[in-house]
Amino acid sequence: MTRSPLWADWAWVDGRWQASVLLEVDARGFWSSVSAGVAPPAAARRLPGPVLPGLVNGHSHAFQRAFAGLTERRECASDDFWSWRERMYSVALRITQAQMQAIAAQLYIELLRGGYTQVCEFHYLHHAPDGAPYPDPNTMCGALADAASAAGIGLTLLPVLYERAGFTQAGPHAEQRRFVGTPMQVHQLMRSIPAGPRINAGLAIHSLRAASAGSIAALLRLVDGEALPIHIHVAEQMREVEDCLAATGARPIEWLCRNLAPDARWQLVHATHATPAEIDAVARSGAGIVLCPGTEANLGDGIPELPAWLAAGVALAIGSDSQVTRNWPEELRWLEYAQRLTRRQRNVAATPQQPATAQRLFEAALAGGARSAGRSRWGLTAGARADALVLDARAPALCGIAPAQRLDALVFASGEPAFAEVLVAGETVLQDGKHVHQDAIAARFAQAMEQLWDATPG
Repeated sequence: MTRSPLWADWAWVDGRWQASVLLEVDARGFWSSVSAGVAPPAAARRLPGPVLPGLVNGHSHAFQRAFAGLTERRECASDDFWSWRERMYSVALRITQAQMQAIAAQLYIELLRGGYTQVCEFHYLHHAPDGAPYPDPNTMCGALADAASAAGIGLTLLPVLYERAGFTQAGPHAEQRRFVGTPMQVHQLMRSIPAGPRINAGLAIHSLRAASAGSIAALLRLVDGEALPIHIHVAEQMREVEDCLAATGARPIEWLCRNLAPDARWQLVHATHATPAEIDAVARSGAGIVLCPGTEANLGDGIPELPAWLAAGVALAIGSDSQVTRNWPEELRWLEYAQRLTRRQRNVAATPQQPATAQRLFEAALAGGARSAGRSRWGLTAGARADALVLDARAPALCGIAPAQRLDALVFASGEPAFAEVLVAGETVLQDGKHVHQDAIAARFAQAMEQLWDATPG
């Protein structure tokens, strides 16, 4: 299929704004060439604003979109991550295949509006609500893949190994019955996911507390030497750190680096509570981290050692996790503002050598996000998938802003993302913030929410 070349007055190429950029898309939906300083050819479609690459959402639980905003009341003397988790199970135990597809499709359109063009789905709702295996083990993975296809977003599906309730538990609690699986079952589920330009697969381990050392080792042997992303929740909560110390004599990241030999395939999700020695160990391993600032704030997880992670050169992605925030400018803003509040300083992520805070965070999330999704090339560069975000330069937050300050304004002065158009694999999936199927998807989402929560008008 022949695709018209695209041309932009300004585009983010090689880590900076460059003028007069010609972007050519091949038949597979990948950039065949990206060239700056080129006059617009007659055949080119002129994009209506400055162009950024799309970002990868490095960590998502799609089903939790149905739960976003519904836990903001204190119902017990102590409200923390663990009490939130108990309430989250009420969704996990009820949601059906059809509801999952409807909720995920709505979420994925919202993520596109928020500037994400690929999402890493950390997927552990494997079984039916009663815990029985589906006749087709791929049922819930298929619902997510169908949702991504309907929305047009890229998807990295990460089936999760989950087998027990905690470090000292032999099996799961009753409310975790939908999650469990053996290393072989998780591996087979991953193998059943068809690969394509918009979809790929990896593996995930829920956490050290939820999978035994033997099972983790067995899963890793099944993918030994394969180039695929491997994700794990780690050190999100201090109770997890304390429980790991009690059970193993080591902190979670310390134990992981010592016993599992993580490499560049690994993504440590949250990594909130890390010592300098653990950060150095992760840096030496080549693994990356995925931070989810909106969710980590909502759950009271804590604040990561961002300057130390950046200084160590550890790859850093961002994710929407529980879906309380669904756009990357807000995640980057939260990431920086949490540091400012605790340190009583400004522009914490920047340095005199890299003075632009938004640029440093965006570039980190761009490169780290690609790794989290197992994508070897990403961005406005030849060989990467042809994803792009076209900024609305007329948006109040961007109006009149010089190119050098556009990212600053987008991250720190925008009430909402200002994307006029979003492209995935060379195809426009959002135009003026609208999706061609948004009304039908929104109707199915509303029906699913009413079924889940018995909502009534008024």
